[in-house]
Amino acid sequence: MGTSGGLGRRSVSDPFVVLGLGRGATADDVRAARRELARRHHPDAGGDAAVMQSVNAAAGHALRLLADGAVGDDGASTSPSDAPAPTDDAGADWVPEQRDVPSFTVEALPVETFEALLVACAELGDVEDDDPPYELRTRLAPPLACWCQLDVVPDAGSSTVSVSIAPLDDAPIPMIVDVRNAWITALNGLDWSSF
Repeated sequence: MGTSGGLGRRSVSDPFVVLGLGRGATADDVRAARRELARRHHPDAGGDAAVMQSVNAAAGHALRLLADGAVGDDGASTSPSDAPAPTDDAGADWVPEQRDVPSFTVEALPVETFEALLVACAELGDVEDDDPPYELRTRLAPPLACWCQLDVVPDAGSSTVSVSIAPLDDAPIPMIVDVRNAWITALNGLDWSSF
């Protein structure tokens, strides 16, 4: 493992190792490590989109483990890496059950794409958490009731958007293709001259 904290090794299941953190890390430490790794590995900084997705996934997993008290005295996870969907009402740290990577491309820069996704979200549900212009977590309304995360990655003057979904409460999870198509329809219905 190099200075990237194991980012190049897909088999690393301990999110704290991926983030380069040791025993006793706090939620603030996890967030700070994610920000620092994003500075080095984000595609806008010359990094790799797959590595950045690994960083985001590790940060989410680590925050879940800390919130659930599922970190042992040695700092290692006491839960399996495929933890269940969220238990909190805000859905801040849920585990995607389905991913569509990449889902679709928007012929706009990430900042404009992110703003358009925010507007489209008003039609589809509610914003739960965001990290402009690269990550948007939403709670979609019926008939597509689910947690939905959109990851925006720059792509040669446009933006690639990946969709991840997880169950919401006890509702059956919709088909990811239906969620993707709903976002595309909502984006196509926007007046892009305002972005």
